[in-house]
Amino acid sequence: MANTFSLILVIATIVTGIFWCLDKFLWAPRRAQEVEAVKAKSNVPLDDEVLASIAPQPVWVEQVVSVFPVIAFVTVLRSFIYEPFQIPSGSMKPTLLVGDFILVEKFAYGIKDPVFRTELIATGKPERGDVAVFKYPVNPQIDYIKRIIGLPGDRIVYQGKQLYIQKACDEAPCGPLTKVEMKPVGPFMDGHVQVDELSEQLTATLSHHVLNNNRRSERIGNYFNQPETVRPDEWIVPQGHYFAMGDNRDDSLDSRFWGFVPEANLVGKAAAIWISFEFGRDDSSALPKWVPTDVRFSRIGGIE
Repeated sequence: MANTFSLILVIATIVTGIFWCLDKFLWAPRRAQEVEAVKAKSNVPLDDEVLASIAPQPVWVEQVVSVFPVIAFVTVLRSFIYEPFQIPSGSMKPTLLVGDFILVEKFAYGIKDPVFRTELIATGKPERGDVAVFKYPVNPQIDYIKRIIGLPGDRIVYQGKQLYIQKACDEAPCGPLTKVEMKPVGPFMDGHVQVDELSEQLTATLSHHVLNNNRRSERIGNYFNQPETVRPDEWIVPQGHYFAMGDNRDDSLDSRFWGFVPEANLVGKAAAIWISFEFGRDDSSALPKWVPTDVRFSRIGGIE
């Protein structure tokens, strides 16, 4: 759907742009020539109203010309700078909630054309801990948002709801498989279920909160099986790929289950929450569930 909208937006920009150029450089000069010709033949001065009626700009041309700058601005903004996204699920709780609307930096991981997604200018690579939007590898028509956990060459182990990382190195032997430090924060109500909220120290300078539901067992039997590893809960990130996980660890369909995110699938980095709506409406309400019940102003701001 997102790719279809991008294609429609680009086509609309091109079409309106063509008519804008035709009017500016061809049709408008012709209309001006017609007006000048009438003025030259007239023996009396003509007022502006009469002159405007000699060769008027067609209504449809006026509308197309006026809408072109708006469409062009939206296309450039959405394709290369920032694009809004809505969080549709709870897989990134507690960092992002259902009803959060976020801005995504499209230029963070390379400037790409909006239709074929070919990289035009290299601007950067994902860093460990980034909250990234990407095309779901199983179905690229769907946009996913997860946290980047593993970089190319990393060894990732997720055992007993605990994350371990062995960072990539240029020469063997590599460093040790390191346990990512987690500290209890307190209980968190995920709907009607109380789960554990913990602070995870993913890097020396970045900590974020994750949710663990100790009442739910790990779905190891559904994990992505990588031939290069001997454990079902171990993965080695290939070059040009990334390992992504949701912060809501027991309610997230992520790299543990479908594999790695190709670099070509990256859309951008989540930069900020620009608005957040509450949708806590029960079934007895006459209003549809998509109508917000409240605005969560306290959530507006940056994303950790």
